[in-house]
Order: sequence, then C-alpha cells, then structure tokens
Amino acid sequence: MIKYLLNGKTFLLSIVLLLFSLETTSQNKIPKDYCISLDEMNLFNQINSLRSSYDKPKLKLSASLSYVAHTHVNDLQNNRPDTSICGLSSWSDKGNWKACCYNTYVFDEKCMWDKPKELTSYPYRGYELVMYFEDPLISDSIINIWSGARKVLDMIMTNGDYQPKKWVCMGIGINEHYASVWFGQRNDVVARPPVCDTNTAALYAGNKRPADTISRGFFYLIFGSFDQMKDAKEALKPIKKNGFPESGILTKDDRYRIYLGKYDNIKTATFAKQGLPDDYKEAWILKY
Repeated sequence: MIKYLLNGKTFLLSIVLLLFSLETTSQNKIPKDYCISLDEMNLFNQINSLRSSYDKPKLKLSASLSYVAHTHVNDLQNNRPDTSICGLSSWSDKGNWKACCYNTYVFDEKCMWDKPKELTSYPYRGYELVMYFEDPLISDSIINIWSGARKVLDMIMTNGDYQPKKWVCMGIGINEHYASVWFGQRNDVVARPPVCDTNTAALYAGNKRPADTISRGFFYLIFGSFDQMKDAKEALKPIKKNGFPESGILTKDDRYRIYLGKYDNIKTATFAKQGLPDDYKEAWILKY
C-alpha cells in the first residue's frame, strides 16, 4: 500500500504530496556527526537525473533540509503521528520540536512552517514531498513511483501549479517506510552533508541492515498485497494467464504479496517494471 497526502487530504494507492512552507530565523545547528545514507544520496542523484531529462538544472544538496527530512521520517516511523485523523505532515510530541496534528479540518500551518527554524539554521521557506510505503523502501522504487505521477513531477520540475517556483536546493530523508524530499528556493549556507559509512548509514536511514547491502538478495515486482492466502491465490490465477508464468506469492510479515517476477538485482527489476503493460504499471519493487 502506498499512502499520500495532497493539500491535507489522504489517498490510498497513490503518492503522498504534501506542500507546506517554512519560515525560519533561529540559529539551531544540525549535529556535527550528521550524514546522509547511501540510499538517500542515490535518491538525490536520481531526482537530479530526472530533472536533467526534463532540461531542468540540477539542485544542490542541502544539509539543513536533509536533516529536517531525516528527522521527520524517523518521527513518522518511530512515533506514528500520522495515525487516526492526523496526516503525514504531523509531528509527535517525542522530540525537541512543537507537536502538531495536521488534517483536512484543522490546519496548524505555523507548526509546519517553523520546523526548520526549530531544527536548523535554514532561514527560508521549504516545500516537502512525503510518501508512505507499506513495504520497505529503496530509492529505485521511490523514483519509479514519483516519475509516473503527474502532480509529483510537476512539483519536482516546477511545472503546473509550481511554475512560479525556482528550486535551488533539496534535502532527502529515507527510512524503512517513509521518504521525504524538501525543496528550497535559496541556497543553504551549511556545508553539504557527507555520506555515512556503512554502520552510520544504517542508523541514519532507519534501516535494520547496512545501506550498502541494498543490492544483495532478490527484488520482487509486487502487484497486490492481501491479508489472507486464499485471496492472494484467487488474484494470482488471472495474472498467470495474462503473461506472467513466473508469478507467485511471497509471504512476509503476515502479508501475502503477489509478485510478477523475481530478479537478482535492482537494475533488472527496474527494467522489467518499465516494460510492464499499462494494466500493471502500479507494481512496485520489494527487496527481500
């Protein structure tokens, strides 16, 4: 399941697009040992490659916005403020920031605007694209999903409603189930963050395994997730008849997932996903 937020409304099986601006003036500093994971760096490069394919200039990596993104996805993962009526832009009361519950009916925009002020020294507005994914995230899955969503592309490319904007920098935060990208229209004076070593990368990415092991294991093209095995078996029957003889059911975390194919590496899985018929374009990549 993919969940997203667009203008305060939550949607299932689509992308979460959350836009909000931030006005900051404080001199809070990010930790000296802060770094970004290898997977976060990969997503940063993939977004810039995507922008280049649309003739858009590449963006600089912001340490401040990355730290805000990192802090937010870990708060979402560990404390789940995005439950019940609260959306993905919500923050818990478990950290050195102001807690807030953001939903369609009660807007606490100042709480969102002040997050970089509360956490970093970045003094300008920022705009966030945030996503929840039921299965563990890898950057290749994220960019494939985002590149196929028009409203998300408009934000990344500053087209459509975002045409008046001019992104200069961005920050990245990824953990097991959440991904956050913050865009800024002004440069960040804080030095570009380093890429973590293997052990630190796992800590900051919020993963249970070192980030450099992401290429090992199998990569599955998932097209459906079920609570009951019988439901998965029924859904699998027409898929096998429709040109996916190698499809099957993957059992993981008490869920039964239909996969269209299993691959040794992410590049092969990504190539296979790009060649899927239109009826199967919503498939996503799961590493297991």
